[in-house]
Amino acid sequence: MRTQGIFLTAAWRQLAMLNFAVDPALLEPLVPHGTSLDSHRERTLVSVVGFMFTNTRVRGISVPFHRDFEEVNLRFYVRREVDGEVRRGVVFVKEIVPRRAIAAIARLIYGENYVALPMDHAIEAPADSGDPDSPVFVEYRWKHGSRWNALSLRTTGRPDLPVTGSEEEFVTEHYWGYARQRRGGTVEYRVEHPRWRVWRAASTRFDADVAWLYGEKFAEPLSASPVSAFLAEGSAVIVRRGARL
Repeated sequence: MRTQGIFLTAAWRQLAMLNFAVDPALLEPLVPHGTSLDSHRERTLVSVVGFMFTNTRVRGISVPFHRDFEEVNLRFYVRREVDGEVRRGVVFVKEIVPRRAIAAIARLIYGENYVALPMDHAIEAPADSGDPDSPVFVEYRWKHGSRWNALSLRTTGRPDLPVTGSEEEFVTEHYWGYARQRRGGTVEYRVEHPRWRVWRAASTRFDADVAWLYGEKFAEPLSASPVSAFLAEGSAVIVRRGARL
């Protein structure tokens, strides 16, 4: 397999992940050509993920005022088999960022469904208190019209690497992205990063205009309590250039 060149480097930090169980029929129309829905222990998941993009460079270039920013996305999980290799990947329903230029580049290069909205965040980490057992609190906010929406999570305990076969491993360890194209076909791209330690969540909050963001069909499943939630510490990442299937 020929390795694609590097498109983007950055660090993804403090990834708050709220996971919801959904009917597979909800996602089937969104599955990119050449992939199939993936599940964990016969449960189909979507995840609302909020995190910090830091030290961002596109093709090696750092753009002023576009290095550090928030992102919130809704994603689900697919798989693709290539010569006996199973590639586990994510598909994004929609991604929110605070800069129009970032959204425009992602739409142009990958065909991803990015929107730009005013955003903000709050992070309280153990390093701030000096106690490694103190909870971590993260909140990511975005504004639509006059309303602020929010995704927040408070942890319990210390972080650790996911157990093999766990839901934490399933959600965090996907190293491919797949994007449907408007004119048909699929773009596949590789995401490289080490395994992430995760904290379990003690409490979560998701207050959003789901119908406007993702469509009416997501309103009911995302109004339920998440089936799991955790915080991944994140790391430096490399996003490779995409290739059409």
